[in-house]
Amino acid sequence: MKKNMGNTDKAIRLVLAVVMLALYFTETVTGTLGYVLVAASVVFILTSLVSVCPLYSLIGINTCAVKKSA
Repeated sequence: MKKNMGNTDKAIRLVLAVVMLALYFTETVTGTLGYVLVAASVVFILTSLVSVCPLYSLIGINTCAVKKSA
């Protein structure tokens, strides 16, 4: 798979994942919404680690820095 996420995008996703997990584990958000936040957090963490977002591939977005050829 071709990488389509830049460093800023990955950092934002990781910060959001940490915030969502904190909301769940401090029991600020519970029930179904809590489970949705945990699932979204897992997806954000996994996509950040592999630098590939399947949704970006479907809609043609690429936030990865372009390497210049010399």
